[in-house]
Amino acid sequence: MISFFEASLAELSIHRIGNKSEDEFYVLSEKSIAIRDITLSNLLQQYFLSPYEKVNEVYRFIHPNGDLNLNEAYHFASEIFANGETFHENSKQLAKYLYDVSGHPKIKPGEVYVAYFENVQIEGELHDAIGIFKSETKESYLKVFPEQDGFGLSYEQEAININKLDKGCLIFNTDKEEGFKV
Repeated sequence: MISFFEASLAELSIHRIGNKSEDEFYVLSEKSIAIRDITLSNLLQQYFLSPYEKVNEVYRFIHPNGDLNLNEAYHFASEIFANGETFHENSKQLAKYLYDVSGHPKIKPGEVYVAYFENVQIEGELHDAIGIFKSETKESYLKVFPEQDGFGLSYEQEAININKLDKGCLIFNTDKEEGFKV
């Protein structure tokens, strides 16, 4: 069981990747984002973590020849857990790796979020975790706001619904020798 009651979002990097087979490109951020707004941090945690509240599935990284360091995602996660100062650089490497393996024509372009969380509980123990998420689906939203004689109305196009995470995984900093808990 996964719990986020004590979790906090420590660092976040956002990149955009397209579909390589469709001749789309990727764009990497120059630096990670400092989230200072508590409301934004809470919304991001809701978006990223709430889909996992009822998930009991735990996987592990593997590699066909048995050498886990040849698994790219395992390697980059290991680097981040070993030295947090490499977070953003390794988030860029993860985004490039995901771009390189995005060859299926049905994979849509979108933003890739690599997040570092502290104090995420899995199976009753607190661990740091790396989240890798992708948002592909954009929606339009109406915004209602007070005006002097009543209310005004506007909209936001190409926005992300924080109640619908498209794709994602969490990598927990535990059981490294066995391929981490994913």
